[in-house]
Amino acid sequence: MRAALVVLAALAAAPFIGFGEGYVLTLLARAMILAMAAVSLWLLVGGAGMVSLGHAAMLGIGAYAVVVLDDARITDALVVVPVAMGAAALFALVTGAVAIRTSGVHFIMITLAFGQMAFFTTASLAAYGGDDGYTLYGRTTIGGQRWLENQLVFHFLCLGLLALALAGGQMLLASRFGRVLRAARENPLRVQAVGFSPYPYRLIAYGIAGAIAGLAGVLMANAAEFVAPSYLAWQRSGDLLFMVILGGLGSLQGAVLGALAFVLLEEWLGHLTEHWRLIFGPLLVLSVLFLRGGLVGVLRRG
Repeated sequence: MRAALVVLAALAAAPFIGFGEGYVLTLLARAMILAMAAVSLWLLVGGAGMVSLGHAAMLGIGAYAVVVLDDARITDALVVVPVAMGAAALFALVTGAVAIRTSGVHFIMITLAFGQMAFFTTASLAAYGGDDGYTLYGRTTIGGQRWLENQLVFHFLCLGLLALALAGGQMLLASRFGRVLRAARENPLRVQAVGFSPYPYRLIAYGIAGAIAGLAGVLMANAAEFVAPSYLAWQRSGDLLFMVILGGLGSLQGAVLGALAFVLLEEWLGHLTEHWRLIFGPLLVLSVLFLRGGLVGVLRRG
């Protein structure tokens, strides 16, 4: 947890040590939002052993909840946030009720299918821009105040919610619920033998992860003031999964480190050359092959 605290402290200090420019704060906000989504996915992959390729659907549903309410001129966070988290959690519970009955490759393919169903559904919503996406009238208000228009306020809001997601995830894993979840990841038959059914625990974890991803979707919609179906695409789910693997599956803090490294590396290479993907792809493959234990493992050995 020490590495995560150092990273959070660095993010808190960033605006005051020469990184207070608008573009840099926007980049850091995007990294923190994706880190929150990666934390929610880690709860499934690292905590419960469920590898999902449809997790971006929950992120996108949270963002589209902002769109629907914005179109109805409802912009207060007291309404937007619960609706977005509830919609994402409901989608997770309904689809998870089917997907969790499977495992391994079958689970991956079913979550991918559900994610693509959500993607094509949002792409068909002509009232909200369809394939072209939807531009918000403005950022979500808090008690009628437009505090989120201030980049510094938005930066610390993202940081605070990321810290809460991280702390909540750690508490969940340390609880009795989390111990059953991790035991079911290792040996579900043995868990059943001692009187616990893994299914409801996994389903609740799936719903919690969906709610956290929905909250990240609200922040993402506000960061860009624009939402498009690409938020739900399987490529986004693949990015989130890779962030989790890059950071390290052995620790929740790895999701944060992996997301920050992913976003910053992508941005740096994009400034070097327009063909940055030709460099980025092999680097990601090499990191998976040679960074044993991910970035967290490197820090522990170092």
